[in-house]
Amino acid sequence: MHQVPDDFFARAPELVAPELLGARLLVDGCGGDIVETEAYALGDEASHSFRGQTKSNAAMFGPPGTAYVYRSYGLHWCLNIVCELGSAVLIRALHPIDGLDVMAARRRISDPRLFCRGPGNLCQALNVTIALNGLLVTQPPFLISLAAAHPEIAAGSRIGITKGRDRKWRFVIPGSPYLSRPLRPPTPIGSSSVKG
Repeated sequence: MHQVPDDFFARAPELVAPELLGARLLVDGCGGDIVETEAYALGDEASHSFRGQTKSNAAMFGPPGTAYVYRSYGLHWCLNIVCELGSAVLIRALHPIDGLDVMAARRRISDPRLFCRGPGNLCQALNVTIALNGLLVTQPPFLISLAAAHPEIAAGSRIGITKGRDRKWRFVIPGSPYLSRPLRPPTPIGSSSVKG
């Protein structure tokens, strides 16, 4: 594992999203390896930034590496990482590794496969709230380290959207038991192009 370089996020989200798979994401020492992401771009009608900057989506127009945290359906927090202007990667699922006892207590369940399965559960397990919106993920309480070996990756349609479904911008480590839901049908895209 090695620390994410400063310019890692200053690219198109559909390039960043698959390269985050296998990376270790920690918030105050709790977290694990990213197994599922989704990309959202400025000109993407499924993106919160599609109609321009507002008070609620302002973090998406911040520097690359900014955390954009929003509440989904008024119920669950979701963690995104800003890439180039007005774009972001949604972190959908983790393989929990660090701070399992803390995450179990926060989620009030004992099965690690369920701790971070889906963006809302992930944020509950890692205690991600609106208080982290606008912070840089390259600084505490965040820690992101890229994997030394790049995993197999598959792509498919994003979840829970009605527009932009033609974009295969959901990226997963195929076969992971920690995915929010299986990818059907998966489109293999090989391994990440991140260089160590």
